[in-house]
Amino acid sequence: MSFEIDIGATFTTSGADPFDLDAGFEVETGETLVVLGPSGSGKTLLLETVAGYHGHSGRVFFDGRDVTDDPPEERDFGFVFQDYALFPHLTVRENVAFGARYHPDALDAESVLADLGVAHLADRRPRTLSGGEAQRVALARSLAIRPEALLLDEPLSALDVPTREVLRDDLQDLIDDVTSIYVTHNRTTARALADRIAIMRDGRIVQLGTVEEVFRRPATPFVAWFTGSNCLPAAALPDEVVPRPSATHVVIRPEFVELDGAATNASLSATVGRVTPRDGGNRVTLSLGDEELTAFSSRSLSPGETVAVSLPSDHRWAIEDGRPE
Repeated sequence: MSFEIDIGATFTTSGADPFDLDAGFEVETGETLVVLGPSGSGKTLLLETVAGYHGHSGRVFFDGRDVTDDPPEERDFGFVFQDYALFPHLTVRENVAFGARYHPDALDAESVLADLGVAHLADRRPRTLSGGEAQRVALARSLAIRPEALLLDEPLSALDVPTREVLRDDLQDLIDDVTSIYVTHNRTTARALADRIAIMRDGRIVQLGTVEEVFRRPATPFVAWFTGSNCLPAAALPDEVVPRPSATHVVIRPEFVELDGAATNASLSATVGRVTPRDGGNRVTLSLGDEELTAFSSRSLSPGETVAVSLPSDHRWAIEDGRPE
């Protein structure tokens, strides 16, 4: 089972150029589709348009049905906001039950809170909740209306790193079997939560696939760059490193670049530029002629040092069209 969303809409704001949103995609029942893109790419606007929160010229179709003029409460989507948007004057129980006024078949608030392990918070106010508790209550409020899918607008983005990592693990468990569309600019979050990923740029989806496909086999240089891969012009590399003669770019993720020590018998020689400490080792920026290459290393390296670089053939990927889209 799956459902399809198709959006062709233009948004106008005083003092700004019109923004076109042109995106169609399918979501499988029980999967988490993560929409990943930079700021300004239209990913949050996409989510809010699916939910019915924005006026626009154009059309929104859900499984072939025109829902452009349907209000949010008639679209059967549960929305989890970036700041959770719990009503401060209502108790947890009242927050979760809020949607029942528009959905007569809504689940009982107590049972949903129990399923998410927070039934003991039912009489508390939102201001007394921790971040993890607020997240579970916001999910409970959205799930109580029996939505077709959950729409999540970067609910982890404003948190500090340790808290985000803990809540990301919780969220991964909580939405494991729930049909969800999750938008984020954070590729670590995307990789942790996604069954499939849609990369957005300028209001359009430029690649959609599994985590493996998007991160290991990007379709364009932009996708490679945004997902954190090295993307080198084929013309800057020796022929034996280029997977196919028709390739315009060669892609390899930093974790697969091998630094072999002194540059003697390696196919590539690079100069160490910046060395940035990180958990378990260093992130190393290398100069490869006029190009930059990023790698990870547990060795102690110094800027200016020359190292041999290997790009294992089973981890290289060829892009055959150098256009940005």
